[in-house]
Amino acid sequence: MKQLVQLIRNNARREPARIAAEDEPDTLFLYDVIDSYWGVSASDFNKALVGMAGKKVTLRVNSPGGDVFDGRAMAAAIAQHGDVHAVIEGVAASAATYVTAACKSVTIAKGALYMIHNAWTMAYGNKDDLTQTASLLEKIDGTILDDYERRTGQSRDQLTAWMNAETWFNADEAVEYGFADSVVETAQAKATWDLSAYQNAPKATPPDDTEQWEALRQRNLNRLRLHELG
Repeated sequence: MKQLVQLIRNNARREPARIAAEDEPDTLFLYDVIDSYWGVSASDFNKALVGMAGKKVTLRVNSPGGDVFDGRAMAAAIAQHGDVHAVIEGVAASAATYVTAACKSVTIAKGALYMIHNAWTMAYGNKDDLTQTASLLEKIDGTILDDYERRTGQSRDQLTAWMNAETWFNADEAVEYGFADSVVETAQAKATWDLSAYQNAPKATPPDDTEQWEALRQRNLNRLRLHELG
């Protein structure tokens, strides 16, 4: 809960992000934290998507993630629509990744980032309430793994290891491992989010420091090698 609150607080905006574009009638934007109170809510997003029934929809994504339940609700609506195509233009992290995983196709801009980890949410109550929430999150992690496994073809053990480690991928790696279908070479990725709530987030997004990005990439590769050796 603490990390989710920090993520939302660090990226709070006075003006709500738009969901639909007036000049792009078949385009939706996920350009905010995923959250019912401080960002883009599943309720507003899904209502906008219902209004595009029968259309090919482009979903433009630049989101640091947010609430797991809102993210799952968005993913369910996208799957039911059946013709939504994601374009990751800055960052797709946490809940934003399983929103994109539900899309019919996923492209990612050169320089964009993609991150997977175990589910977060907000919870309060007594010990029984929190135990139930923990159990529910474990089940949700299982459904997220199902989505990733279906999209990527990666083994469940490998995906679990990446989620446990909070793993960040650059655009080429996201395509290599099956999270995205292709890299958009001409797009300029811009992600202005404060990602410090995450444990392994790069300090600059998109990374302008080649050495810093290479060090992050090498850490991810080392995690992969360790998993393969195990």
